[in-house]
Amino acid sequence: MDYGKFKYEADQRAKESRKKSSNLTVKEMKYRPKIGPGDFDTKTRKVEKFLGEGHKVKVTIMFRGREMQHPELGRKILENVADEVDHVGKVEFHPRQDGRNMVMVLAPDKQAQARHEKERRKAEAAANAATVEAVAPAADEEE
Repeated sequence: MDYGKFKYEADQRAKESRKKSSNLTVKEMKYRPKIGPGDFDTKTRKVEKFLGEGHKVKVTIMFRGREMQHPELGRKILENVADEVDHVGKVEFHPRQDGRNMVMVLAPDKQAQARHEKERRKAEAAANAATVEAVAPAADEEE
């Protein structure tokens, strides 16, 4: 066997192994204790998107000044985020204080995503069936 053929086959094996590996990254989303409902919804939708793409998400609450005296506010926000995205991810590391920040890590949950998708399709099919039934009697009345 010549060296060129050996090198080509080695490159092909390396390429195949890279194709099978997954590239998992950790995204970070930062919140503040006094976040408004609009900003909270926007950031939480982004967290949901990251989890849907298969990334882990590190959610950080940044405290400043006297906000440090009320860590329960940060914990409440982190629990709300976890509740909002429980259909696409699960809590990997529960909230913990880290200096001036409180940190929680969320990981994608394939089973929860599949369950949510199945429920969404079922609801969509029921809505379509209801629409067809509502349109059919209206067509009968016109005749």
